[in-house]
Amino acid sequence: MVGLILESLGLAADDFDHVNDRAGHDLRYAIDSSKLRDELGWTPEYADFSEGLRRTIEWYRERQDWWAPTKNDVENRYAAGGQ
Repeated sequence: MVGLILESLGLAADDFDHVNDRAGHDLRYAIDSSKLRDELGWTPEYADFSEGLRRTIEWYRERQDWWAPTKNDVENRYAAGGQ
C-alpha cells in the first residue's frame, strides 16, 4: 500500500520512515462488503484498486483547504506535548 501511495505521489519507493507497531496493534485489516452488496445493492465505484487510490489522492490534493487546518491543529497539539 505504501508503495502504491508513494508511486501515485511521484515519490521514491523508500521515501518513508518505518516505525514499529504499537503493542496490540492490528496486524492486518480485512473488509467484508457482502452486507453492503447483498442488503443495499451497493457496488464500488472503482473496480481497479490503483485507479480508485489515484482518484482518492487527487480528491485530497484538490481539497487541502478542507483537511490541512485539522492536520496542522493535531500536529501543533503533538508538538506542545513534546512529541
